[in-house]
Amino acid sequence: MVTAAQKIVISGFYGFRNSGDEAVLQSILNALRKQATVSGIPVEPVVLSIDPEWTAATYGVLSVHRMKLGEVRRAISESAGLISGGGSLLQDVTGNKTIPYYLAIIKLAQWMGKPTFIYAQGIGPVNRKLFHPLIKSVFRKCAYVSVRDEQSRQLLHTMGLNQGKIDVVPDPVMGLKLPEDIMQAEASRNGVDSSQEAGPFTVGISVRFWEQSRYELDALADGLLKAAAELPLHLRFLPFHHSEDNDASRYVMKKLGQVTEQYGGSVSICEDALHPLQMLREVGQCQALIGMRLHSLIYAAGRRVPLMGISYDPKIDRFLEQINSRPVGSTTALSADAVSAGLIQLLKADKAWKREREPLIAALVEDAEAPARQIIEYLGRKG
Repeated sequence: MVTAAQKIVISGFYGFRNSGDEAVLQSILNALRKQATVSGIPVEPVVLSIDPEWTAATYGVLSVHRMKLGEVRRAISESAGLISGGGSLLQDVTGNKTIPYYLAIIKLAQWMGKPTFIYAQGIGPVNRKLFHPLIKSVFRKCAYVSVRDEQSRQLLHTMGLNQGKIDVVPDPVMGLKLPEDIMQAEASRNGVDSSQEAGPFTVGISVRFWEQSRYELDALADGLLKAAAELPLHLRFLPFHHSEDNDASRYVMKKLGQVTEQYGGSVSICEDALHPLQMLREVGQCQALIGMRLHSLIYAAGRRVPLMGISYDPKIDRFLEQINSRPVGSTTALSADAVSAGLIQLLKADKAWKREREPLIAALVEDAEAPARQIIEYLGRKG
């Protein structure tokens, strides 16, 4: 007898062409499929997206428009439950509408009597205290709650939630891997050309606009120029959120003319990696990465690429802490000398960097699928 697949709705920041959030979705889908196969409990994901046609075509899943209430209600009513996450969904830094939207989706599922699951979310900052009781009210009725760092659990505890019922798990993207055939091709290529010690070194750079003065981007450009004067570099800009990050990348690139004119290096930009696996491969081809975007750093860690973070949000510091690292600076305090010295150190001591952090990264990768396992087991018990 063939068991019918249980539909599960997934809510998040999907369809916006943000590589980090798209990687979260890909990682959740991969983990659910793997755990469903292991458990023999088939599931059929239905993704809420701002661009359901693109999401359906990209991931091979059912998808409905996240802002069309009728479609959302129908999808939830036909489902076995709802997953909210991952990513930084419950924060009020980017506006006042984000938290109400995601809570409303969860609450709608709860009103319909569906189990709801919080999947490896980064909670906060939540500066408006009026949101605290709302989050508590919705989360306490969830069947399963997991967050991606201890600080998120502590924040939920201050809102009145029982810490013992909140799992701390890695960001789901830590478990994202390239298909086996691509991994084998890369291994073959690296075996032929394994020496990067003479350069040029490919340095991935993920930037975004944050400070209105562009102070942090100016300081980064100055630091890159200083490093390029010491080592042959190929500076490869990797926009994670199209098209905003494309513009931020080009802002920095305009300041790097000396890299090619005086230092013999090169500068390029990758503007066509819309699928997370494409960007994951791009990151893996770098010898170091400097990132403002959280998931650029997570990609790098997963691919064992030495990394350096620039902090614009506590989530950057939290992730770096998990792999025994600290940001090279913040968007309000970034030194060109620190960028240059940090990058040169990463490139010259890359083997030591990898060796020291391998146990930490491997543990994060291993635990990244824990929420999917919990959710599939729950559906199996209720099915």
